[in-house]
Amino acid sequence: MRSLISDYRKKKPTIKRRLEDFKDLHRGKGRDIFRELCFCILTPQSKAVNCDKAIRTLKRHNLLFGNNTRDIKNILKGLTRFHNKKAAYLVAARKVFINNKKLDIKNKLNPRDIFKTREWLVKNIKGLGYKEASHFLRNIGLGRDIAILDSHILKNLKKLGIIEKIPNSITKKNYIDIEGKMGEFSKKVNIPLEELDLLFWSNETGFVFK
Repeated sequence: MRSLISDYRKKKPTIKRRLEDFKDLHRGKGRDIFRELCFCILTPQSKAVNCDKAIRTLKRHNLLFGNNTRDIKNILKGLTRFHNKKAAYLVAARKVFINNKKLDIKNKLNPRDIFKTREWLVKNIKGLGYKEASHFLRNIGLGRDIAILDSHILKNLKKLGIIEKIPNSITKKNYIDIEGKMGEFSKKVNIPLEELDLLFWSNETGFVFK
């Protein structure tokens, strides 16, 4: 516990700056928010830095807002796992937010009810589970009360005794239960939940990312 608090004190300024970046993204353009959604769709069983590289490449080739699944597949190949399926997910996600030929994503996100928004994302966006939907909301500055239960976070929760074991698969019930336990722990150590997530992640990877 002391080690965790010590690490937090060292990394707190960096973590705070990163969270401000996320908030700036939510205040920004819909296209930037959509790119972040696409990043989170790519992350399952893939390295975050590679997913970020893939999104940057797709942006450079102007492919995120079109229907060319084949070209998207070619860029994702070698950077993410399940590149064929994920390419289809990106194209399908764009269609969800098109209204009168314009991208309309902000109106689908309700900052006043993040849990309801997360449910909507999981239900309507192919490739998003609770982890990915939570990741997306955190990355656009709306993750104050939700947890991103990826392998790095679960490993730290087990090490600290917050959970007894890492589940082989996480149902909605499991997710909400573990998220609640992590929330209680964040209050106990006085580290906001969204900051605790970045702290755990950086302790595993060596750097603060997203």
